[in-house]
Amino acid sequence: MSDHPPDWHPDPAGRHQHRYWDGTNWTEHVSDFGRQSVDPVTVSAPLPATGMSAEKIQHQVQGKAGLPSTGPVAGGLMDQRVLVVNQKAKLIEITTEYAVYDETGAQIGAIRQVGQSKLKKAARLVSSFDQFMTHSLQLVDLEGNVHLTVTRPAKFAKSKVHITDGAGNEVGSIIQKNMIGKIRFSLEAGGQTIGSLSGENWRAWNFNLQDTAGNEVARITKTWEGFAKTMFTTADNYVLQIHTDLPDPLRTLVVASAVSVDLALKQDSRGFG
Repeated sequence: MSDHPPDWHPDPAGRHQHRYWDGTNWTEHVSDFGRQSVDPVTVSAPLPATGMSAEKIQHQVQGKAGLPSTGPVAGGLMDQRVLVVNQKAKLIEITTEYAVYDETGAQIGAIRQVGQSKLKKAARLVSSFDQFMTHSLQLVDLEGNVHLTVTRPAKFAKSKVHITDGAGNEVGSIIQKNMIGKIRFSLEAGGQTIGSLSGENWRAWNFNLQDTAGNEVARITKTWEGFAKTMFTTADNYVLQIHTDLPDPLRTLVVASAVSVDLALKQDSRGFG
């Protein structure tokens, strides 16, 4: 951050949406959904982890998503062809947390919820009212660097998820197009539709992602982890496979789609997820 001018950026501590960088240091000034407050800079909380073994992750990739083992791609979190997103299992979910793995089962990142007030936590504990509130998730690597943030504003019907990059710059949006039948989203950037995300059945278990020519460029597969875990905990697990090299912003929106599936659907009165 040493070469960045003073500005608001995603909070590296993961407690708020944004924290102010004064050009030299992170400050105590924070912001959540446009509301500013003060929170001293302290050590970041540990990143979410599920304790899932490498063998179980590989089974999700190869056995359940049916993908051949080709090994991880050289590069960072956003460069991988396959990402496995596993939600941290909880009997009662107050804060949404996921671990992110490569196809060998090595954890390479995490997804953490930010900007969650005490009111939102209380609403999630005692009701389903939080589905109508604004929610925000950050995708971070193991060093805590923010790679993208997905924010779903308060909704009453269709979901719309906004995507920003690690510096807080706007990338695009994922916009729900229908409420009846197989659910569909458009991937939009710069005022243009650059792709789509479509559920393959009405339960929205699996999704295909296409470019504007109708070519499938990626796929999201929800893996079944057994009756007890699925019925009695909050855990959902997904495998994202990117079929080909994609230009940005489409690639970022494809990765954001895997981060956004639960955000757009799980907190939905229809009960998907």
